Amino acid sequence: MAELYLAAVSLIFCSGLPALAWGRWAKSGEIISVVLLLTGVTLGLGASLAGAWQTPSPVLAAVWAIPGSNFLIELDGLAALFLLPALLIIGLGGIYGLGYFPQSRHGVAAVRLRLFYGILGAAIVLLPVSRNGILFLIAWEVMAIGSFLLILTEQKEEEARRAAYVYLAATHTGTLALFAMFILLAGASGNFDFPRVATLDGATFQAGAIFLLALFGFGLKAGIMPLHIWLPGAHAAAPSHVSALMSGVVIKMGIYGLVRVASFYTGQPAWWGGSILVLGVVSAIMGVVFALAQHDIKRLLAYHSVENIGIILIGLGSALLGKTFHNPALVVLGLAGALLHVVNHGLFKSLLFLGAGAVIQATGTREIDRYGGLLRTMPRTAFFFLGGAVAICGLPPLNGFVSEWFIYLGLLHSQAQGVPFPLSLAILAAPALAMTGALAVACFVKVFGVTFLGTARRQFPVVPCEAPGSMLLPMGILLFCCLIIGLAPWTIVPLLQRAVGAWLGTTVATGSPAGSPESMLNSSLAPVYWLSLCAFLLLAISAGFFLRQRSFPGSCREKRPATWGCGYREATPRMQYTAVSFAEMLVSLFRWGLWSDIVGGRAIGFFPAVASLAAHTPDLILDRLIHPVCRGLSRTAFAVRAFLHQGWIGIYLLYTALTLCLLLLWL
Repeated sequence: MAELYLAAVSLIFCSGLPALAWGRWAKSGEIISVVLLLTGVTLGLGASLAGAWQTPSPVLAAVWAIPGSNFLIELDGLAALFLLPALLIIGLGGIYGLGYFPQSRHGVAAVRLRLFYGILGAAIVLLPVSRNGILFLIAWEVMAIGSFLLILTEQKEEEARRAAYVYLAATHTGTLALFAMFILLAGASGNFDFPRVATLDGATFQAGAIFLLALFGFGLKAGIMPLHIWLPGAHAAAPSHVSALMSGVVIKMGIYGLVRVASFYTGQPAWWGGSILVLGVVSAIMGVVFALAQHDIKRLLAYHSVENIGIILIGLGSALLGKTFHNPALVVLGLAGALLHVVNHGLFKSLLFLGAGAVIQATGTREIDRYGGLLRTMPRTAFFFLGGAVAICGLPPLNGFVSEWFIYLGLLHSQAQGVPFPLSLAILAAPALAMTGALAVACFVKVFGVTFLGTARRQFPVVPCEAPGSMLLPMGILLFCCLIIGLAPWTIVPLLQRAVGAWLGTTVATGSPAGSPESMLNSSLAPVYWLSLCAFLLLAISAGFFLRQRSFPGSCREKRPATWGCGYREATPRMQYTAVSFAEMLVSLFRWGLWSDIVGGRAIGFFPAVASLAAHTPDLILDRLIHPVCRGLSRTAFAVRAFLHQGWIGIYLLYTALTLCLLLLWL
């Protein structure tokens, strides 16, 4: 089975070569590339599912030339849970690229994209099965370089170049921390093979150092706030299906690394889970607040990735606290909710980025305030985007509701009778999670309303039209997956149990006795099922009435004013809500953390002059902190250089003499 999986990795890695080699027959090369990619994805999906259900897990070990390590891969339940959405999104992104970024329109840039897309995909699917530190770092670095080159796809744009280099600096900073982490893990033996589950003592000083290095290195990749500095710019600058892959899959590799390293230890101190829980709350709330303040549709979705990483961390932090205080229910429900949200976020966030890509391709802009009325010309894209918006808000009947339900139940189980005081504080994450969901609803009401409802705010040179079938098909498949998990969540529970068992180092059986932690996953699904089913039936009935009304002859229907018409029968586009005005009240509540730049003001008096209002919200860490500090250091360095380098030979000889004197004194 492991050999079959390596064949899948090889096919994905080589999938971009036909597009590179076919030259004049660009269309044929692209199709062959997609066929190779889909073949590798299919093999990988089959091998992952088969490996997750095998006991023991399939292992492939081989000797290679690198000292102190072996080529070691293993397909267990935890790896399979990360691989299944990753492989699906990689394959669907390849199909989407046929319509979104064809070689006939983009030339050499499309060839580069196909080539680097396959390399990135191969690194992603190799990473979770790696059981050796050096092999893991090789896949990690290839993934980083592949992402960097894909962000640079449109390298003529200054924004793309800036975002790519910020990403490269951030990811290599995290990689340095991972080098130190794996060196500490290897210890004096020099063996970089991963330890077995729950075989290391988490109460030692070395274990704490390894955890902090993992939290920093993997947290930079995952986009944990305040380590998210690369994420908004990179997601905005990359092609939309690359943004979907990075948001839905690449940042989850950071979560995977954190989960895998935490599984090595037993007896962890409470501050491990507590720190992850606090970072999760901060990331969830501030991520959605920054998303509310954005007017670029892709930057808005990027900040929602930070929000959902925060939700995942809340579940993971709860599981670690439950492990520390021996609360099995909290461990199982918290970890299951976190892992299921990894899958769910990959599905609905990829769907939203693909929908945003269709809108951007049709209009030629990412600015939400330039959209309006696109529901009339892009009804299928609007439907798919709406489905993704409902899912990301955690509303039934879609999948986001299920994973957040598990996390809520886990937090409530932290209040069981007799729990210690530090564990009882975990309940404070529940209202933070609820506030995050409410703000997400407000944000996506803004996005969908301003983009698809009302009337057009600008006249585009070409009238926006519906996306081609190669772009709609991946969106439809992703929405179908979101609906299946929402309406039939028990279909994924066995895989969740295998993943939880792999993390705990035990075999979690599907037929566990009543009252056991494993049975809680099944018993907690009943209310989820009925809530999702009722919501689905309500939506179906509403859609039926809507379609019945539209089927009436035109004379039987009352003429209605446009949405957001402010009560006017014949509203002008300027009477509609904008992204700024819709979110202004909520954004003002968090002005202390946003530090928005507001230009212009309100109209004053009965006959005011022409006035305008514009708001821009730079990133608090990158734009408000790191960039000013770097500019200050750069100016200081230039001033010191100008002072030291006067062009006089005597001064340089004096520097040399002083250096020799200092060295003699030190020795």
